[in-house]
Amino acid sequence: MSKLAIRNGHLLTITKGEIPGGTILIEDGKIVAIGSNLPVPEGYCCIDAAGMTVTPGLIDAHSHLGLMGDPSIWATSETNEKSGPVQSRLRGIESFNPRDPAIPVVRSGGVTAVYTGPGSSNIIGGTGFACKLRPAVDAFAMLIPGSEGMKMALGENPKRNYEGKEKGPGTRMGSAATLRAALIKTQNYMSSIHEAIEQGKSIPGRDLDLEPLIPVLEGKMKARIHAHRADDILTAIRISEEFRLKYVIEHCTEGYLIADILAEKKVEATVGPLLMEHSKHELWEVSLQNPGILAKAGVKVSIQVDSAADTQYLRMETGIAVREGMDRQEALKAITINPAEILGLDKQQGSLEVGKDADIAIFDGDPLSNLTHCLYTIIDGVIVWQKD
Repeated sequence: MSKLAIRNGHLLTITKGEIPGGTILIEDGKIVAIGSNLPVPEGYCCIDAAGMTVTPGLIDAHSHLGLMGDPSIWATSETNEKSGPVQSRLRGIESFNPRDPAIPVVRSGGVTAVYTGPGSSNIIGGTGFACKLRPAVDAFAMLIPGSEGMKMALGENPKRNYEGKEKGPGTRMGSAATLRAALIKTQNYMSSIHEAIEQGKSIPGRDLDLEPLIPVLEGKMKARIHAHRADDILTAIRISEEFRLKYVIEHCTEGYLIADILAEKKVEATVGPLLMEHSKHELWEVSLQNPGILAKAGVKVSIQVDSAADTQYLRMETGIAVREGMDRQEALKAITINPAEILGLDKQQGSLEVGKDADIAIFDGDPLSNLTHCLYTIIDGVIVWQKD
């Protein structure tokens, strides 16, 4: 039985306040006790966290870690299959490299879990998934079951990829129509299956482009919709409401322009990266104040870095959001409990609570400061990173 104690640390539990000089007891990968003045029983290995800040392991709810590749060259680039605009049959885990050199780099930033998967060149890009950044050779040993989502994209990326090509649309209206057509085709496919079962007939042959969209239409899997511009965000919402999808808006770059609408509709948003260049038209209005404006309006915000190795800077980009007006507690939630809730993992991750996985980061100062180092990263009670 593996036992670990973290003593004397300033605990930021996220959901139950702060505990100065607190102790966490861990057994077999779970938090079994947390509080101040807790005695440490015999048999525990101890980390003395005096003068240190202890947080839940950080979570990035939108990345391309393990698929983008480090270094990012042709041989390691696995994010976009460009053979057609509807790629729902793809599973991101089958491109995921568990030995990507970027993974230990990201662990060094206190990040213990990410959601990763296909990019945004296609209108439907395939399924992504959440994974714990534990050392592994088998990708499925890192996978968090039940965390899969279906990547979708609107705006410039699919428009750019297929403009002038016969196999896909080159306009925003074409992208929306292609997405709607795929969902309607899947509805018809579902109806034919149900009808065959009711009539005792043979079930139609499997269609691997439509079958993966069934859990999306049934509300069992979230649509993860890439949208930067405000009008693209509203198109994503409109189509999601039309088909009663559970959805997340990814990037949500101009969300601050329609924050009240997003809050009213209880939109979940993964926001960022905040330090994007104005590399394309739909990024010209990027604002460092966006996460704070959205959170203040009542939108559930998760801050993302949308990268591979740069995911190590998740907490620093969050610090910039605080500098630009985001409430500090909301900012901490945006890289812990909020992404956990968006990913459906909040019963096991995202806060320091008894019964949750012992995914923990320990810092030598304010975790949102660029002057602070991560000293320990712990996943399932095992130290996976320790600063020399």
